[in-house]
Amino acid sequence: MKKILYIAIFSFLFISCEDDLDQKPISDIGANNFYSNTDDFENAINGTYSSLSIYPNMQFYLSEMRSDNMYGVTATGVRPYEQINNFDLNLATNEQVSDNWDNDYKGIFRANTVLERLNAEAVPEEATRNRMEGEAKFLRAFFFFDLVRFYGKVPLIDRAYTPEETLEIGRSPVPEIYDLILADLQDAIDLLPENYDNNFKGKATSWSAKALLGLVYLTRSGPTYGIEGPGLDSGEYAEALSLFNDIINNGPFGFVDDYSEIFSYTNEGNPEIVFDVQYMSGGLGVGGEYQSLTVPNGYLTVNNVGFPNGEDRKQVSTDLIEEYPTEDVRDEFNILEGYEDANGNFNPSPFYVKYIDLNYAGQDRFDWGLNYPVIRYTDILMMKAEAILMGGSGSQADVVTYVNMVRDRAGLAPVSSVDIDVLLEEKRREFACESKRWFDLIRTGKVVETINDWIPVEDIQDRMNLMDENQIIYPIPSNQMTVKEGLYQQNPGYN
Repeated sequence: MKKILYIAIFSFLFISCEDDLDQKPISDIGANNFYSNTDDFENAINGTYSSLSIYPNMQFYLSEMRSDNMYGVTATGVRPYEQINNFDLNLATNEQVSDNWDNDYKGIFRANTVLERLNAEAVPEEATRNRMEGEAKFLRAFFFFDLVRFYGKVPLIDRAYTPEETLEIGRSPVPEIYDLILADLQDAIDLLPENYDNNFKGKATSWSAKALLGLVYLTRSGPTYGIEGPGLDSGEYAEALSLFNDIINNGPFGFVDDYSEIFSYTNEGNPEIVFDVQYMSGGLGVGGEYQSLTVPNGYLTVNNVGFPNGEDRKQVSTDLIEEYPTEDVRDEFNILEGYEDANGNFNPSPFYVKYIDLNYAGQDRFDWGLNYPVIRYTDILMMKAEAILMGGSGSQADVVTYVNMVRDRAGLAPVSSVDIDVLLEEKRREFACESKRWFDLIRTGKVVETINDWIPVEDIQDRMNLMDENQIIYPIPSNQMTVKEGLYQQNPGYN
């Protein structure tokens, strides 16, 4: 199933190795003969998907590590993810902040190139051509949405500009970026199929586009906080609900009864998965690292995995651990509160094991094969509940039903009523290590209060800064600020 997709990615990556905005367009790098037939464009589309390969890592560092789910324990606090966790004001030079920016624009560049060069002569079959256009637009919207959520205003790059042209493109207002995202996703919904055969598993469907568009509406509807960030206070809850209801009522997805089976290496593509990022182990260069980002070296070594990653510092917060009732089956599945090393000594270092199955370890820590769930069916249910509670039309009965479905699967007793705080608590337990908590808090107006209440309790080393509204988004990376003096103005609140 995955083999065909990744062979195509390999062939595209061989000729496409551009890094970020400061690149020559692909039409100028000897690729004119490449985009000549359907197979070439299939490879190019798959190469655009390959820009998703580090997406889970970036989400973990910029979202999960930013939230109250994680505490970066160290004596120095100088590692990039610790600076993020600390709410450091010097993040413009942080490599993870810049890597995410560069990778998103790499994906946008590839999508733009496909859209500019796609034509009926090279791809004569209209259905195939439409599907390719839909995939490229879905992916372009996906990357721009990531940029808006993390940086606010960004350059609107909607075609394959030359390096000289990019030096004249400043940051566009957030509403203009959203205009492109909305248009691309509406087109993707119309152009993409509802499903694929096994040779194309993992590609975006019209359902994927509907789910992402619903999340976009939900995000736009969030508060502005007085900054130029992802929230526009647009009140588009009805638009979000329409899409979520369509997916729930008409989509091919379902609620998996066993929580652990959602993340099983032998159950990929299960009914919970609306859209995921594909990986395959075996030393092929398309394995994942996100699965073991928090796993300590000692745990891997004692279990004879054979590929240490040296990490003992990215610990699950005590606050999150204490959120799980004793009977909650997700607690033990998601988090291991310590491990016994090779000498029989217990190391009390809590870390995520949600994506770890030692029976399926790859050749090294970059070679896990489990796909990353970007959006799953439970997320659709909970986002519908959020839209209702935040002002959309709908019943408390629906909200309670969805929350109790999740609680029942987790082994918890039902609740009789749900407000936004109850919903956020349940989502926190359900989606631990899925990098949703930070964005959930932002959309619902809870982020500053929640984080600032958490820091004094969790921060045993007294090294974290309290946050304000400016830290909801990240600074523009310094390597972009220096491309042309005066082209960008830095986001407020950063050095």
